[in-house]
Amino acid sequence: MNNMPLPSLGHCRCGDVEFRLSAPPLLTMICHCKGCQRMSSSAYSLSVAIPTPGFEVTRGKPVIGGLRNPELSHSFCPNCMTWMFTRFQPEFVNVRATLLEDCSWFSPFLETWTRTKLPWVTIPAAHSYEEFPPMEDFPKLLGAFAQMGG
Repeated sequence: MNNMPLPSLGHCRCGDVEFRLSAPPLLTMICHCKGCQRMSSSAYSLSVAIPTPGFEVTRGKPVIGGLRNPELSHSFCPNCMTWMFTRFQPEFVNVRATLLEDCSWFSPFLETWTRTKLPWVTIPAAHSYEEFPPMEDFPKLLGAFAQMGG
């Protein structure tokens, strides 16, 4: 499951902003919150949580958009406005999985905000939460993901 090739390269729709992932994912997830639905113009967002040292923008300069919160920042390409990643300072970066050159390995391990999930959506995630998981659940989730080959 979730055997992301390393390094993994990705970019925005127009290619002006490129990035490189050099660390294996901590988790793969889908978020059904209204914010992700609106920012992705879809039913949910797909994310790969990467430890901050394993993420690097290699070309271009993303801009901050979406919500402006000191604990997280949503980054977009200034040209095509693709929502590329969200930084959760300083622990990890949530990268939009479909921006990777190869995302065929992606499978959602966790789904969040199922309380606002569209009724027709069915996700094969191993773990589901009505909202964001409580912080005390993360050690267990990270361990289970790693055991599954994440």
